[in-house]
Amino acid sequence: MVRRWLLVVLLTGQTMVSMDGSIVAVAMPDIAEGLHASGSLLQLVTGGYIFALAVLVVTGARLGDGYGHRTMFFLGLFGFTASSLVCGLAPTGAVLVAARICQGAAAALLLPQVLSLIQLSFEGAARARALGLYSMVLALGVALGQMAGGVIVTLGGSWRPIFLVNVPVGAALLAIGPRLMPPEHRKAVRLDLPGVGLLSCGMGALVIPLVLGREQHWPLWTWPSIATGCVVLTIFCVYELRTASPLLDLSVLRRPFIKPGLFASCAVMGAYTGFIFTLALYLQNVLGFSPLHAGLTFLPYTAGFATAGLGWTRLPLPVRANLPTWGLLTFAAAASALAFLTRDGWPVLLSIPLLYAAGSGHAAGFSPLVDRITGAVGPDQASSVSALTNTGVLLSNVLAIAAFGGLYLSSPGTLTHVTALLAALLVVAAAASRHR
Repeated sequence: MVRRWLLVVLLTGQTMVSMDGSIVAVAMPDIAEGLHASGSLLQLVTGGYIFALAVLVVTGARLGDGYGHRTMFFLGLFGFTASSLVCGLAPTGAVLVAARICQGAAAALLLPQVLSLIQLSFEGAARARALGLYSMVLALGVALGQMAGGVIVTLGGSWRPIFLVNVPVGAALLAIGPRLMPPEHRKAVRLDLPGVGLLSCGMGALVIPLVLGREQHWPLWTWPSIATGCVVLTIFCVYELRTASPLLDLSVLRRPFIKPGLFASCAVMGAYTGFIFTLALYLQNVLGFSPLHAGLTFLPYTAGFATAGLGWTRLPLPVRANLPTWGLLTFAAAASALAFLTRDGWPVLLSIPLLYAAGSGHAAGFSPLVDRITGAVGPDQASSVSALTNTGVLLSNVLAIAAFGGLYLSSPGTLTHVTALLAALLVVAAAASRHR
């Protein structure tokens, strides 16, 4: 029973962090009107959060090793709750952006500890079920954020409650969580400051243009920045492989299945984010759905993911071994069929089973991948796998919004060309999932 409540605490914290990247999307018009914010400032409201999270999440995982995963989880939770309060009460756009950056930094402390604590606290079938729930929260954060944002803004009549709702939830977790946590596990580690510098510069140079470039029609500065980011991250990887106390233990990539598994999981999340993002644009900009209506449209997808995400661990082992392949192919087929059928409108009766099938296929493909990746390492490398998984998923989300968003906006009246790329990406991920 204690472990069950521990999982509730961990996944509730994860849900808050996962949703906050997308929950502001539907509130942007209200924020612009209420704070008289410019378009550039509105981009920073979203981009500042993603930037801080992407730059610091690997460092957060390493701090969990050195100072304890539970300590860093609650420190991140406290910072996230406090900065959410500042966001909700922000008198100006500049204060809101600063608070969002603090939110992202706190999220980078909290997020990697969740997977590490699950690996350290659960074993066997209980661990598989916990990882299924973890992958569900990780995967559905974008859709849940859009749905919750639409509901809160519509019912609350303001953008401020989308941030203030985190405050009582965070306070409750801070009150009950410490008594449920396992004993602290710490290592004698030295923080690799040159590695922190290289990673921060590389991720910053890569993420900033990906977050801001599409809205600004890819100005000239974005391309040298992306190239610089790739070069610096390459230097970071070479340095980490040679240093005695690395910030990120890249030797974990030599373990069986880790590289193809990480690639497949990131490809799945990129395809999913691109699908959700472009479908939301299509529903609102082409079909005229309200933010609330568009958000609620994703409920069948969420239901399908929850059903498969919670049920796959009960299947026989021979069936589970092939789930990623067949799940991802099902996701690709359902998304392609939905795009074909929505060329002339939104067929409600057909869209519900197709969205349910897409969500089920996504869970059947993604959840076993996460279980297989984490099962390939021991507790001593749990934080490295957590850092790689979270960073990979975050980067795939940012890349997907830039790539799929740009492709959709080139021909905004249809989804067929977007889903063709999505289906190809899912087929490649399905093939990668078969590698051992």
